Amino acid sequence: MTSGPRPLVAVSMGDPSGIGPEVLAAALRRPAVRRALSPLVFGDASFAKRLPSLARVGADADGRTPGLVCVTELAAKDRRPGRPTRAGGRAQLAYLDAAIAWARAGWADAICTAPVSKEQITRSGTPFMGHTERLAEAFGVEVLMLMSGPRLRVALATNHLPLAKVPGALRTGRLTAQLGLLSKGLTPRLGRRPCIAVCGLNPHAGEGGLLGREDADVIAPAVRAARRQGIDCQGPFAADGLLARAARPGFPFDAALAMFHDQGLVATKVLDFEATVNVTLGLPVPRTSPDHGVAYDIAGRGRADDTPMASALLEAAEWARRRTNALPE
Repeated sequence: MTSGPRPLVAVSMGDPSGIGPEVLAAALRRPAVRRALSPLVFGDASFAKRLPSLARVGADADGRTPGLVCVTELAAKDRRPGRPTRAGGRAQLAYLDAAIAWARAGWADAICTAPVSKEQITRSGTPFMGHTERLAEAFGVEVLMLMSGPRLRVALATNHLPLAKVPGALRTGRLTAQLGLLSKGLTPRLGRRPCIAVCGLNPHAGEGGLLGREDADVIAPAVRAARRQGIDCQGPFAADGLLARAARPGFPFDAALAMFHDQGLVATKVLDFEATVNVTLGLPVPRTSPDHGVAYDIAGRGRADDTPMASALLEAAEWARRRTNALPE
C-alpha cells in the first residue's frame, strides 16, 4: 500500500434501484468518514448529483486519486428507486468488478461494497451467489465471511448454502483451515492472537451423538487439529447458549465460528444490527459491506439509515490501517 494520510477505499455503488446510492452518499458526507478515508466510488454517472464534491476519475486512470469512476450512464428508468431492471442488475455487478479490478492492480487499500441484489444480477444474465464468492473467485483465494460487531464477531463455515446441504459441506480439514484463516485475519485487527469459540451444528452440540454425529465426528476433530497448530480455539459449543452469552459482560471469546448462515447472522443482527459489518477475510486487501440488503420497499423515500454504510466504510479504513501497520518492514 502506498503511504499516505488516509487509506484509499474502492467503493462499489450497489444496486442503482436500491438504497445503496442514497446511504453511500449520506455516509460519505459524514465528517468522521471524510477524515478516515479517501473514497473512490465505482457507480453510475448520476451519483455525481448526490455528491457533487466527488471529482470524476477516468476508468482508465492508473493511480490513487479519490473521486467517482462512472462505470455506467443508466437511463432514468433503470435507476428508479424500488423498480429494478435487468440493466440495473448488470450495472451493479459491473461496479463490483471495476472496484475489484482497481484493487487487484494495487491502487486501493481496501474495498467497501454497497448492497446488491443477487436475484437481479442473476436475472440479468450472470449467476451470482454473493460478494464473498465473487471476490474469492476474482482473487483466486480461500476466503471467510466475518460478521464483525461491537459485541460479537461471527465467521461462517458455510455461506449462502441451502440448509439441507450444510452437513455434507462440513469437513474437518476445511474447518481447521477456516479456524487458521480466522485467527490469522483477526490478529492484525486485534493486535494479538484471538480466542475463538466454535459452534456445534446440531442442537446441544449433538448431545453426545443422540442428535447427530457431525459435532463429534467432524467439528471436534477440527478444533483439536487447530489447537495443535497453535490456534486458540474451543468447542464445539451449543450455539444457542454460546451466542447468547455474547450480550453479557465478560464474554471470553473474540470471535465465534458458526456452521451456517442464519446460525451466526441472527445473533449479530439482534445484538448489533446497525454497527455489524460484513468483512471478507483472506483477500490481499480488506473488504467490508453493511449488513443489510437493497431494501426496495424504502428506496428513495428518505427513510434509509446510512449508519451501517458509514460503519462499513470506517471499518474498511481501520482494517487497512491495521493491516499496513502489521506488515513486516
